[in-house]
Amino acid sequence: MSKYICILALSLSLLSCKNEKGETPKVRYDNSAKEKPVEKVDDTPIKVADLPINFSGTNYLIHPVGDLNIYGREKAPTDSALGTEAEQSFKVSNNNDNELTGYLQNLKFQEVGSDSIRALTTKPILIETVTYLKSVADKSKKHFIVYTLSDADTNKDGKVDNNDIKTLYLSDISGNNFIKLSADFQELIDWSLIESKSRIYFRVIEDINKNGAFDKEDKVHYHYLDLLAKELKVQEYNPVN
Repeated sequence: MSKYICILALSLSLLSCKNEKGETPKVRYDNSAKEKPVEKVDDTPIKVADLPINFSGTNYLIHPVGDLNIYGREKAPTDSALGTEAEQSFKVSNNNDNELTGYLQNLKFQEVGSDSIRALTTKPILIETVTYLKSVADKSKKHFIVYTLSDADTNKDGKVDNNDIKTLYLSDISGNNFIKLSADFQELIDWSLIESKSRIYFRVIEDINKNGAFDKEDKVHYHYLDLLAKELKVQEYNPVN
């Protein structure tokens, strides 16, 4: 009898372990494992673009591009059959004054008066916010856009999405000079514009213990960028020490 009890206990233990699901880390460092190829932006999902927006005082139209949203809902009691039916949304972004938000695969830029449209990038990315720095433009006539986005499959699940590391980017109003401000494998915490100094300040966190998560054991870095400098260069500083 004791033999069968032991076998039953072992089986239950294995089943319990199999059903446990841990959180997917934002970073995987095991390069020996076979990496899944990153999904191309133009693969299976149906791409749609919102109508273009024009930030006040600029000479460019911006076309937000994202995936067609398809989701299900329960059928009403009067429907001929039980179950769910698909609904779809063609809207991929939200526009609030000088900011776009959403889960965008790309942006397309078009100069007013031109039929030519160019993409922000050809690489797989997921853009969450697009912020036009109007106060800087009003002061200096320099037109900048700040982006928060994911630009790499850092958790190696085969796609670039909001489960990957969030980074900070900058471009001019035409989408040219698209540059990364935060370092690779450092998670953006937040950023802000200090108008009086025409500077962007931002914080990132580095996974110094390489456990794939960002927590209190890791290191926070502080940076700023002077938007009026002749050469745009990110500077690190330490307000803690």
